[in-house]
Amino acid sequence: MPQFRLPKNSRIVPGKDHPAPSAAKRTRTFRIYRWNPDEGGQPRMDRYTVDLESCGPMVLDALIKIKNEIDPTLTFRRSCREGICGSCAMNIDGTNTLACTKAIDDCRSKEIPIYPLPHLPVIKDLVPDLTHFYAQYASIRPWIRTQSAPPPDRERLQSKEDRAKLDGLYECILCACCSTSCPSYWWNGDRYLGPAILLQAYRWIVDSRDEDTGARLDELEDPFRLYRCHTIMNCARTCPKGLNPAQAIAEIKKLLVQRRGT
Repeated sequence: MPQFRLPKNSRIVPGKDHPAPSAAKRTRTFRIYRWNPDEGGQPRMDRYTVDLESCGPMVLDALIKIKNEIDPTLTFRRSCREGICGSCAMNIDGTNTLACTKAIDDCRSKEIPIYPLPHLPVIKDLVPDLTHFYAQYASIRPWIRTQSAPPPDRERLQSKEDRAKLDGLYECILCACCSTSCPSYWWNGDRYLGPAILLQAYRWIVDSRDEDTGARLDELEDPFRLYRCHTIMNCARTCPKGLNPAQAIAEIKKLLVQRRGT
């Protein structure tokens, strides 16, 4: 069961029930986490029964239908609807994923539970506060760092073989599904960078155009920033892009061991 960071001195209580129209023949019920800090009170789980005959196939389609036609107060993030921006990351049917790529028919629960991403403070309803997550991303300085002058008439080139090393890394969309599924990040998120940020760090470490590999490794060699990973593998199981942050973390550790041996 995911660990949710509830408002202080609160617990989740039953909420409002929004039944489907009487003429609806094919329906699905969604149990959605609701909490509005402006109203105070306890977080609650509201029930919405949706007519699937007039709804798209994805969970995000259901959320948009609920907001447009049933309850305009429901709050969530979304943007691209193509699994690219990561905005609609949330916990659906017990798994961190993207609402835009999660099919309603793939949800196993009779009443589909939807929560915000675990561990993070909640701004409202399904909207988590990603301030700390993005600050950690900024801390690795995610851009090419060089000391040499750039070529005067072209970009910095790399071979096809070097470019292939970035496959499985550059596709990360920073949705935070992996980090918020990681118990080590729940326990040590103030200092442990978490799988998403470490995967991004490795992406720049192995980039042949980068000239600051030593400093990048120095910045990661810390008991908490890197070594809180216990290879639980939740990150690889939950990544909606099919990436393997645990492998990237292992590769960073391997590079540090090799450097000590030289």
